[in-house]
Amino acid sequence: MRIAFFDSGIGGLTVLTEAMRKLPNEDFLYFADTLHVPYGTKTLPEVRRYVEESVSRIMQGDIKALVVACNTATSAAIEELRRTYDIPIVGMEPAVKPAVKRSQAAGKRVLVFATSLTLSLSKYTDLVARVDDHKVVDSMPLPELVQYCEQLQFDRDEIERYFSRKLAGIDLSQYSTIVLGCTHFPYYKSILQQILPPHIELIDGSQGTVERLCSLIGCSAQPDQEFKGHIEFKCSDENPAYLDKMARALDYLQTQYSVQ
Repeated sequence: MRIAFFDSGIGGLTVLTEAMRKLPNEDFLYFADTLHVPYGTKTLPEVRRYVEESVSRIMQGDIKALVVACNTATSAAIEELRRTYDIPIVGMEPAVKPAVKRSQAAGKRVLVFATSLTLSLSKYTDLVARVDDHKVVDSMPLPELVQYCEQLQFDRDEIERYFSRKLAGIDLSQYSTIVLGCTHFPYYKSILQQILPPHIELIDGSQGTVERLCSLIGCSAQPDQEFKGHIEFKCSDENPAYLDKMARALDYLQTQYSVQ
């Protein structure tokens, strides 16, 4: 049986990469809803419908657990999925809680990067209200970054110009932590690390998500072993070119891990 990972596009591969490192003997299915990518600019009812349709297709396989490797899809549909399917289902949420803890020690603020829809939903606002006692969390939508990622646009100069425009007027000395609250965003972690002040730490939810997955399936993490499992890529429009794109994106991520 396999563990399925689901996202609208290639963003969830950042979470799959972490799972490959921690669970090197597992087999994985990665499904991208390429008919409707990106989710972050869609309406809530649209995203719920797209997620339910895609997961219905995923569950036709031999699946023992599902990771909804998308913050927007998690916010929109995770509760309904858990009511519908009797397998472990793990969702994503921006890593606001650990970021707030770290900011308190540094006496600074937290900045959350995410999609517009994620930031507008009650799942996110409730999370912030629950953990941000001292009102240190600020949010910034970066919907264009998803499109860059889906185009495999990793040109350093282009991405640096984009971040410079978005961060213009932001006093980064006030912040100690930036949360990458969309699974597409860690593709740009190395670029951000080079352009941000060195005191700013970048965190995302991949590690915590995989740790939660391990606990639910009763499997101990086995980090730093060679990956021996099998990965199958599928997408909702059955486009062979996109399947190739997913393979290239995964190779890119593994290269990024190897140089960190």
